[in-house]
Amino acid sequence: MLKVNRIHHVAVVVDDMEESLSFWRDALGLQMTELRDSPAEQVQIAFLPVAGSEIELVRPTSADSGLAKYLAKRGPGMHHICLETDDIEAMMMQLKAKGVRLINDTPRTGVDGRKYAFIHPESTGGVLVELYQL
Repeated sequence: MLKVNRIHHVAVVVDDMEESLSFWRDALGLQMTELRDSPAEQVQIAFLPVAGSEIELVRPTSADSGLAKYLAKRGPGMHHICLETDDIEAMMMQLKAKGVRLINDTPRTGVDGRKYAFIHPESTGGVLVELYQL
């Protein structure tokens, strides 16, 4: 049976990156290792590693992106939890076979080459879950 290896990251949607960094980086003392724009996703992401995992602060860069709509509707806060797996395609097939609703039918590939896909919150008890394959 396929398995989840670890929590890769927890993503927090923010409307003001510098204000959010004043807490996560400056108050908590987490080191920001990278601040990256992802034009394909229309977001800016700050990466803050914590004990083999990461906090990712995610800010929309376009007013009409999906994340901007999410932020307008729900406000800033936890957006999703990301779980790492060795075989994302097989994991997605396993989940579909168990009746789990997926947002993505096939994995997408990020700018860093990682494959990812999202599981719909209707199937997870209200939590948006991302799968990652490194």
